[in-house]
Amino acid sequence: MTETKPSSQTIRGAHLVGSINFDDAETTMRVAAETLGPWLKRIPDGEVGERFHWIAFQPGRLAAAEGIERVGDTPIPLRMLDIRSVRIAEGVDAADLVLPPLGYAEAALASWKVFAELKQQGVIASGTRFQVSLPTPLGVVGSFVRAEDREAFEPVYEAALAAELDEILAVVPHDEIAVQWDAAVEFAILEEAATDLRRHAWFDDVWAGTTSRLARQIDRLPADVEVGVHLCYGDVAEKHFVEPGDAANLTRFANLTAEQTTRALNWLHLPVPIERDDDAFFAPLAELVLPEETELYLGLVHREDGAEGARRRIATAQRHVSRDFGVATECGFGRAPEGTTVPLFEAHREVAAAW
Repeated sequence: MTETKPSSQTIRGAHLVGSINFDDAETTMRVAAETLGPWLKRIPDGEVGERFHWIAFQPGRLAAAEGIERVGDTPIPLRMLDIRSVRIAEGVDAADLVLPPLGYAEAALASWKVFAELKQQGVIASGTRFQVSLPTPLGVVGSFVRAEDREAFEPVYEAALAAELDEILAVVPHDEIAVQWDAAVEFAILEEAATDLRRHAWFDDVWAGTTSRLARQIDRLPADVEVGVHLCYGDVAEKHFVEPGDAANLTRFANLTAEQTTRALNWLHLPVPIERDDDAFFAPLAELVLPEETELYLGLVHREDGAEGARRRIATAQRHVSRDFGVATECGFGRAPEGTTVPLFEAHREVAAAW
């Protein structure tokens, strides 16, 4: 019989992972503020426009650079995007590549204007921060760069993304912004290593390689900028690329990353599959080691079973997590069926407001 502990924890608000199924940033922010405002510390722009499918727009951006070519002659369409991978052209040195704008700074600064105006109008509460979600460089390189070019191209892309982050931070006041790093391909690499597939990794020690890279991105943020991490098992057609057997790899990854950072991590988000309300999934979270100031959000709210399912998963989580935590979905929901966003917001509110 599973040993349990008293369910004395409090649900500390809600977190929006990133993508949200609205057409524009203003609608996303208005509805989030009106439906969930008191329970949100941060509001994202919903990753609208070309960012609707996370990083799928990056190959198109990269392919515009001189010295970078598409892999294959036939486009692979995804709505307005062509998601063919890219490669470094024959005879080109990666160090000589000059990448075009990646699109993250452009999108963030446009959305920041909307956020600031809504805050001035009182639509968004004064203490709420503007959330900018960014992929790890590993995520883009591991997904859309030809395998033999990844090692050489990674520092080029990392520098370009860091420059976009600097551009954002030069405009948005530091006490108004929160940056979230999305780590998904990291778990594709780790799960593949368990079966020795190794399709994505270009380094040998996958645990050290993935966590040290994420820690480096966390430490890019100045101390007066909030920074968080979203750990992810993917979300294509609302399905993970592999279903985690339990939270053991999530816990190990989070602990290893936190050990390597030199600055505070403001929040950590972990996914919980809809099928898992059992003790076996949550038990490894008892080994999660985070500073007291790091907020924990569990992605246990699902549109299919709403607040009722979330409450069931919360009850199990509380037997194994010894600290307060907040609620979220397991991933962004920009690709969820039309008309499901407001009910999903309401499910967040129902469970967050009950504690």
